Amino acid sequence: MLTEARIYTAMLDKHLSSYRQMAILTGPRQVGKTTLCRQPGRHYFNWDNMEHRQQILAGPQEIARICDLDRPRSKKPIVVFDELHKFGKWKDYLKGFFDTYEDRCQILVTGSAKLDFFRHGGDSLMGRYFPYRLHPFSVAELLHAPERKAAVIAPPQELETAIWHKLLTHGGFPEPFIQSDPNFTRRWRNLRTQQFIREDLRDYSRVNEIQLLEMLATLLAKRSGEQIVYANLAKQLQVSPQTAKAWVEILVAGYLGFLVRPYYKNINKALRKEPKWYVRDWSGLEDPGSKAETFVACHLLKAVEFWTDTGEGTFELCYIRDKQKREVDFLVLRNAEPWLLIEVKQADTQLSPNLAYFQTATGAQHAFQVVLDLDYETINCFDYTRPVVVPARTLLSQLV
Repeated sequence: MLTEARIYTAMLDKHLSSYRQMAILTGPRQVGKTTLCRQPGRHYFNWDNMEHRQQILAGPQEIARICDLDRPRSKKPIVVFDELHKFGKWKDYLKGFFDTYEDRCQILVTGSAKLDFFRHGGDSLMGRYFPYRLHPFSVAELLHAPERKAAVIAPPQELETAIWHKLLTHGGFPEPFIQSDPNFTRRWRNLRTQQFIREDLRDYSRVNEIQLLEMLATLLAKRSGEQIVYANLAKQLQVSPQTAKAWVEILVAGYLGFLVRPYYKNINKALRKEPKWYVRDWSGLEDPGSKAETFVACHLLKAVEFWTDTGEGTFELCYIRDKQKREVDFLVLRNAEPWLLIEVKQADTQLSPNLAYFQTATGAQHAFQVVLDLDYETINCFDYTRPVVVPARTLLSQLV
């Protein structure tokens, strides 16, 4: 079964065998965090379960009693806390539990946006955890998950055509991907959005204008791949630009979408302020160009976050556009240096001159025009340092 062969399984196994720190796993709802962590033999406590909640509220010593942590064992037991961020004092709770029992157990903590969002504040857990960000299925994960090594680039491999179209059509979230039923995918997608609007928004913010935030989410659902101009959004919502920006950040924190910011270092007359917005589930996009760009954007974000979280370096996803309206869809920075330029096309194989221009300007090692409609080629895209046109099915198989 696909969910048993996820790339994150090996990542988590390495963490548990190598590090004393807690593993904090964040990611969108229904991306598979609980499935990944809840395995036989692990002590599992879910804040949403009333019995588990009472055990947690009884204090760390009660969890230690239930898990029999006073009994020495050759292999440390694994304690999982799920949705613990809904407990107002979750950081103090984890700090106390870790400081007392770190030598007797290993700790996994899972949660969605709020857990990731609030750990950027005053971080009392510093030094006590490593964060890992989970994403839906991708081309490379469907190919390489069981044997994926700790390296940045994987060897190219062809994904079956039927699975490729399944991923494009139903998205990478496990349930709709596995079901592969159009009616199920539409219903799942609608319910996921409704759940975020009705439940999560009230957790992430004290915003009173929930209806306006819902309107913003509806507007941005149709604008994947577009630049965000906060002043224009503010006029549509009749709020201040600062409020519009804060609300977009709430949608990002809730994993409805993500922002890709412009790169401008050493680029003459580059745009500096306007980020681009992408939804995290491309399955509902109708425009082919927007869907192609979003599909690749989600793959690139997953790759840069996985490489960063697993210690391969510090990676960042950006884009480039100057005042002459020359643009390349994506630039990946590796340890703060330009490394990989990517322009996305649905079918166009005429090489964009912007790739050569910005490769010269940035010194990026690679420059690819990635075409979704091209058939797979048995090539290593990273053998080429000049701008080249490559199939999406080849390049994406080499990422994560």
